Amino acid sequence: MSARDEATPGADARPGTATGSGTGARPGTGTRPVAASPADPTIPDRVCVIGAGSSGIAACQVLGAQGLEYDCFEKGSQVGGNWRYRNDNGQSAAYRSLHINTSRRLMEFAAYPMPESLPDFPSHFQIAQYFDDFVEHFGFRDRIRFRTEVLRVVPGEDGAWEVTVRDADMGDEGELMTHRYRAVIVANGHHWDPRWPEPGFPGEDAFAGERMHAHAYDTPDVLEGKRVLVLGIGNSATDIAVEASRIADATFLAMRRGAYVIPKYVFGKPLDEVQARIAGRIPVPLPIQRTSAAAMLRLSTGRMTDYGLPEPDHRLLSAHPTISSELLGRIGHGDIAIKPNIEAFTGGRTVRFSDGSEEEIDLVVYCTGYRIRFPFLAEDLVPTADNHVPLYRRVVPPDLPGLFFVGLVQPLGAVMPLAEAQSEWIADLLNGETVLPPPDAMRAAIAEEEGEMRRRYVASKRHTIQVDFHDYLRLLRRERRRTEGDPVVARRRGGLVGRVRELVGGGAS
Repeated sequence: MSARDEATPGADARPGTATGSGTGARPGTGTRPVAASPADPTIPDRVCVIGAGSSGIAACQVLGAQGLEYDCFEKGSQVGGNWRYRNDNGQSAAYRSLHINTSRRLMEFAAYPMPESLPDFPSHFQIAQYFDDFVEHFGFRDRIRFRTEVLRVVPGEDGAWEVTVRDADMGDEGELMTHRYRAVIVANGHHWDPRWPEPGFPGEDAFAGERMHAHAYDTPDVLEGKRVLVLGIGNSATDIAVEASRIADATFLAMRRGAYVIPKYVFGKPLDEVQARIAGRIPVPLPIQRTSAAAMLRLSTGRMTDYGLPEPDHRLLSAHPTISSELLGRIGHGDIAIKPNIEAFTGGRTVRFSDGSEEEIDLVVYCTGYRIRFPFLAEDLVPTADNHVPLYRRVVPPDLPGLFFVGLVQPLGAVMPLAEAQSEWIADLLNGETVLPPPDAMRAAIAEEEGEMRRRYVASKRHTIQVDFHDYLRLLRRERRRTEGDPVVARRRGGLVGRVRELVGGGAS
């Protein structure tokens, strides 16, 4: 066994036979090394992919297509991640009735379109089957090590990454195995660690009813015959409130702030497909996006206050959209009552709201989002406080060569095509076909993007990884063309003038 194939006892000793010949960094001082050099005989020329959900399998397909050797570790026994109902990795948030809220044509991988036989908005069962078919089509299921838990990822002194894993079925009794890799791609998702209200509401620990997070919601039988309070106004909250309104004794929907509830269809077409006809071709200035979206929403739906919802305290597209074609109708039928935020649990089953009203509640469902967390990475290595993870273009930590993140975005659109595009950029970097700017330039770009997000979006842990679908795809294409010395262009140039400059300067490619 050669040094480049070495691992600790029990580790896979398959030779790294990647065909990519690039070093990951071109000569000169205007770039940052991408990863350890593939020419180093002491470091296996392989990439580690953590997770076989939608983002992980996108990374695997791209790496294989680009001739890069890899291993993929998946804690569960099947691919699909969050979209695998009752996934035995224990982390799926899919409930029985879940359907996608972006249309399949905008959700599909470019390398493998969804069948035309699928509906516009498939169920999670159909999406999981699509992912199975994707893996079978490209023939890499045998490259995924199922039921393998990643415990620790640490940078080695020589530039390699050391990844420690164990058999998920053995738990604490499993043998620890450490493998060395040239690079690591983290694709473990960000909808698996429930975030509860911080701080909690007064008296909630003494509440005589039941409390659960949306992550634990599965089938509507837990709602039947109860007085149900759903807290939140995101997509899970609206889905669960609509289900409760059909079988619960009473359904209440409480929220801190109002939201724009956007239908799935306008003019008989999926809304996102209508928008993509223009936004997918050229950059559209945010004011124009807002004006057109507001006009479309007014024509198709009316004002939120017409249904008894609170007036949103922000402009359209300044918060992640709530997409539902059923919620407003159920409110209009009187089957869902709207409440402001919880003030306190006052004893027994009584819940008081911030307007002073009270209701007797049997079950509270917290739809309060998720924490971003990487349990295998030290917090001082990749900080995640308040869901803030500073990454260049939402992929690259400026000071950690060889570490990448895929799918860590919250788009106005679908994650899957973005994860595919991110993976293509990473593969180009590892093959030496493009370069990264120096760390200080990446940090400056991160600061600029974060400042822009703070100006645009309401302050929320939900909006730390927000991107605009079409603009972000264009940005990744531009990064793939980067050469040494190219300036770092802002993700979104300000205002209409900036967008015109993008068009004139070729940024719409």
